[in-house]
Amino acid sequence: MRITVFGASGDVGSRVVDEALRRGHRVVAVARNAERLNTLPSEVEVHLGNAARPEDVAAASAGSDLVISATRPVPGREHELPEVAQSLLEGLAHSGTRLLVVGGAGSLTPPGAELTLTQQPDFPAELLPIAEACDKQLAVFRAAESGPVAWTYLSPSALLEPGERTGVFRIGKDELLTDDEGNSSISMEDLAVALLDEAETPRHHRTRFTAGY
Repeated sequence: MRITVFGASGDVGSRVVDEALRRGHRVVAVARNAERLNTLPSEVEVHLGNAARPEDVAAASAGSDLVISATRPVPGREHELPEVAQSLLEGLAHSGTRLLVVGGAGSLTPPGAELTLTQQPDFPAELLPIAEACDKQLAVFRAAESGPVAWTYLSPSALLEPGERTGVFRIGKDELLTDDEGNSSISMEDLAVALLDEAETPRHHRTRFTAGY
């Protein structure tokens, strides 16, 4: 496939690019910063663009089979997440191109709980801005469930860090995946594997899923 990746120079986005190349796909890497694009593998087609501008989304994704968004705002600009979500839907509205989005874990429900992770009383206050922005991001896509864009939203586990590519993890839907000790985690490398698995064999249509150990 030809895959356009927004946020391609970021922590998750760069691993998505590597995983796509590993599987033999052609990659168009999009970022707002030209210097950061220079760090990507030489076989990647680079494109300067802003995912918050529908016209940039349309231009960067022209001719692609799939768009992956792995954008992550800097602290203080969390409001950009739902804005980018709307821009992606508008930019792809007439393209017929599928959309996969890397989101947040805060809207997942811990096992046996009624409230989401973000709504738990012990949720870290410093993480609330990005978690609530991710909740709004997901709400934008859910509101477009019957719209023209075939979207899929991937929520990682609670702890998402650089690590190993094992290829061994579980897939869920709206419940936080935890181990026997209550820990919830996945490496960025394995999250990229889960994302490319979904890209190659779509199983979640206009809905959210999650991946974790």
